[in-house]
Amino acid sequence: MTAPQAISVVEYGNRRVLLVVGIMMAALLQTLDATIVNVALPTIEGNIGAGIDDGTWIITGYIISNVVAIPLAPYLLQRLGRRQYYSGCILGFTFASVLCGTAHALPELVFFRIVQGAFGGGLIATSQIILRDTFPPEKVGSSAALFGIALTFGPALGPTLGGLLTDNLSWQWVFDINLVPGLISAFIVLSILRNPAPPRRAPLDTAGVVLLAIGLGSLQYVLDEGERNDWFDDSRVLTFAITCVVGLALFALWELRGTKTPIVDLRVFRYGNVRVGTLAAVLMGMVIFGPTVILPQYVQGVLTFTATLSGILILLRALPVLVLTPFIGRIVTRVDPRLLIVTGFVMSATAFAALFENMTTGSTFDSFAWLLVYAGVAQAMLFVPLLVCILGTIAVADSPKVSSFLSLSFQLGGSISSTMLVTAFDRRTYFHSDIYRGAANLSNGAMQALHVHSSAAQIARTIQLQATNAGFADAVAILAPIALAGACLALLLRPAKRTAAAGTRPVVAAAE
Repeated sequence: MTAPQAISVVEYGNRRVLLVVGIMMAALLQTLDATIVNVALPTIEGNIGAGIDDGTWIITGYIISNVVAIPLAPYLLQRLGRRQYYSGCILGFTFASVLCGTAHALPELVFFRIVQGAFGGGLIATSQIILRDTFPPEKVGSSAALFGIALTFGPALGPTLGGLLTDNLSWQWVFDINLVPGLISAFIVLSILRNPAPPRRAPLDTAGVVLLAIGLGSLQYVLDEGERNDWFDDSRVLTFAITCVVGLALFALWELRGTKTPIVDLRVFRYGNVRVGTLAAVLMGMVIFGPTVILPQYVQGVLTFTATLSGILILLRALPVLVLTPFIGRIVTRVDPRLLIVTGFVMSATAFAALFENMTTGSTFDSFAWLLVYAGVAQAMLFVPLLVCILGTIAVADSPKVSSFLSLSFQLGGSISSTMLVTAFDRRTYFHSDIYRGAANLSNGAMQALHVHSSAAQIARTIQLQATNAGFADAVAILAPIALAGACLALLLRPAKRTAAAGTRPVVAAAE
């Protein structure tokens, strides 16, 4: 039985504009919700009577279900049809958001967030595929640029918007804000989006789904709960770590050798650019998402910035992405994308080194503003060139599978970075605190002068503040070598094909 013939789903004129608006709204809803709850979390915990440790599951549950859902998207697209699956994800995400806003207890909210994350995983993986196919092949850079804006601008806008809504309205609005854009997006998609092929029956790889959920779910649990529970000294974290390794090993073995209809086709790793690009996407996620976790905590905890001012600072890093990404999308098919990726990573490394030097207890908003704008320029050079470089060297039929792997790698990179930076901050703060306390004796001239005008309690607070500042600075410094590693990895990528080849998507077919 032959597969149904694929049809062109490239759109032009007003149809393309409307469809892009609908897709971008849906993608931004998902990426925005990855961070919008972070600022509102203390308020939510207080309103529903949840403790700090339990309340973190409002975020953890969303991320776990999101990570598990992303690799399943290619199968569900084939089984249900692109229009049906994508619109279903938009509506499911929207109504799950509304249900989150109606929750009165922690179990309810965590459950609705898990549902929301499951539909959100389908959104982020599918938006990239649909945007790519909506544009003609010679404008693949433009489609990648649009997705890059949604993927990187949403998480940066989330904390700012979350703080404004929570402070001026209520915490429910961080969820209710999704209702109107979600309904508009679903209406556009249902009205315009076409299926490239009819839905096709395919047996469900049940064992693969179960092993994938166990492996990735356990991994995300370890990343989110490890530092909070002393890592492998905690029996639950150790159990989940072992479960993760065993589950993912069995999953890989089953998908490659145990089934003829894998839920996730690992054979796409036969492409060298996919292997290298997946690792580069992990490092990219670490570089892009890491600062959005650590910097707000630093400027609010050490420099006593308000939540709003903290959000504006993070937004400065996102604005160059919004402005430059369309330009990058236009030139990426005319130059070697590897050059842009290497430049972006190297600029990121220098930005983190400069941030490390400028992080003092006397720093001001101006101390970081231009550095973060510079970091945003670097960030704009990363995702779109990587996407074009990878998709330009693989068969068109494998694009949905590879796109989902890249989205998953980017998400996991962000999770790994968050965990790594928080762990580094905790440990380096303890390290510096011990050193500063050891030096706090009257034989130290500076300490003698301080002792004259300050009480013991004030001196202790000063020491702790300096240790905390040093801990944050050391955590940020870790990102510099990670960015340099990304630059080295980018050199291993093969250049994207510039002409149409058999079975591959042409990257440059004509000048725009």
